[in-house]
Amino acid sequence: MTVDTETQPIPERFKHLQALISSERFLKMQGLGKEVPFYICPYRPSEAIEMERMQKQLKNKLSQTGVQVLEINLYDISVEILKENGDWEWYLEEESKMTKEELKEELQSILDIETALVPAIGKRITEEPHDVIFMSGVGEVYPYIRSHNVLNNLQSTAKDHPMVMFFPGAYTHSLESGASLDLFGRLHDDKYYRAFNIYHCEI
Repeated sequence: MTVDTETQPIPERFKHLQALISSERFLKMQGLGKEVPFYICPYRPSEAIEMERMQKQLKNKLSQTGVQVLEINLYDISVEILKENGDWEWYLEEESKMTKEELKEELQSILDIETALVPAIGKRITEEPHDVIFMSGVGEVYPYIRSHNVLNNLQSTAKDHPMVMFFPGAYTHSLESGASLDLFGRLHDDKYYRAFNIYHCEI
């Protein structure tokens, strides 16, 4: 009987992630065929604080073995874009005056994935040496940035090194509906099938 690492206590998941990500096979993207090197690390939303701590510990452990991690937090990079464009003060002033839908539309326009977000991520990828990318902040940027849109648009930008997206929800596969990223375990409309569940990867 096989044990599903995804449901194991966090220390067990940590061991799996550390061993897998530091392996030569993972870092050299062997055995992927023509698939993009994208991995989803799902977790229960209630584990957010513990997972954030685990992610930092994982980065530190990996760096001790010579594996450089580039951290990309979607919320932080969104704030950077707003500040660089001079929109941050406007956002702080207008947020309380707008409906959620109006605010979502404004932010989606400013933080357009193709013209703003992906170029900003691409710049970090180009400028900062790394062996693997950790992407987080998925829950904080919902609903104006959707994880499946980010992954779709990063396929040509982030293809030279493995990327792990820490995802507060489930990454499910079914014959009927294909693969979907179910944010917070409730939102089932984000179709994305090219990533691998990192807990289902063998070391």
